[in-house]
Amino acid sequence: MTKPSRPRTTTATSPVLTTRALNRATLQRQLLLHRSPLDAKAAVSHLLGLQAQNVKPPYYALAARLDGFLPEDLSALMADREVVRIVTLRSTIHTHTADDCLTLRPLVQPARDRELTAFRKGLAGVDLGRLAALARELVEAEPRTMKELREALLAEWPGADPQSLGIAARCTLPLVQVTPRGLWGRSGQVALTTAEHWLGRPAEAAPDVDATVLRYLAAFGPASVKDMQTWAGLTRLREPFERLRPRLAVFRDENGVELFDLPDAPRPDPDTPAPPRFLPEFDNLLLSHADRTRVVPAAYRGRSWVGNVVHRTFLLDGFLAGVWKLTDDALVIEPFGTPGGREREELAEEGARMLAAMHPQASYDIRFGTVIPRG
Repeated sequence: MTKPSRPRTTTATSPVLTTRALNRATLQRQLLLHRSPLDAKAAVSHLLGLQAQNVKPPYYALAARLDGFLPEDLSALMADREVVRIVTLRSTIHTHTADDCLTLRPLVQPARDRELTAFRKGLAGVDLGRLAALARELVEAEPRTMKELREALLAEWPGADPQSLGIAARCTLPLVQVTPRGLWGRSGQVALTTAEHWLGRPAEAAPDVDATVLRYLAAFGPASVKDMQTWAGLTRLREPFERLRPRLAVFRDENGVELFDLPDAPRPDPDTPAPPRFLPEFDNLLLSHADRTRVVPAAYRGRSWVGNVVHRTFLLDGFLAGVWKLTDDALVIEPFGTPGGREREELAEEGARMLAAMHPQASYDIRFGTVIPRG
């Protein structure tokens, strides 16, 4: 059992949390300090969704976090429509529980409305209300690919930009990707229908913003107002934080930025061991704070992607330490630095565990690739 961290105090009234203290607290909330006994659905709910730009990342994200997780656990939830793939946070595809799909999407609708303003030129003369009604009618009659949806909308507005019409449908309607897309070991093109039609129940009102702040802090705290705005893709969240201030613990980071947290949330000792973890590309651990130094060392900022290609990453001692990939016959681990002998052993052990959970029928070697030098 870890002892609570003891943040040092500055001349300001709020105690200071070091980068390492923030790291351990965030890992604990993200179920990455110790594997969690939660089931897949409860974990997706606790984490407020999993980044899912590609099909496989949510599966690897849960494999890194849950004790005994198997890909079929999440795939069955998706097949049973208990979790879905939908554009929500930061205008990216996330895997959410059905309940969160029907509430978080309305919460971030202002961001989708702002996104749509960038396509005004291509939507000149388009009645967005009419477009939303027509798009809903089309996808609820039968799931449509985005290409099919664009072509049908273009027939109504032949002078509009086809891409802008598709973006407008995605921004005005909560469109989910229907299965078999998203199922483990299955293939399928992206076909869309509305969340309400797929789940068989109406959308709900956006959740109370204050309640969502509390959920965010439970999964990503301690955090600043800007951190949550980065996570959600929303602005103007200072007000709910101020309303909640009397109920929250308040800290500062080493740069003096004010951080909020749930009073009873775990803040482990900064020296708590953090085992290696293999994360997918786009893991929310790396994307959900304005200041990512709690997980990403300054020297490694921007090192997990090249152009539009985002790499799978791994953690050592709780911090980003390199990238990894699966070839036809091997798990290849490519560190940014030079891990010590014991660290290499621990990475190999964690890699073997991950492979056994995710690819039990396959045989992979574990290799260390060329060390990627500092930029």
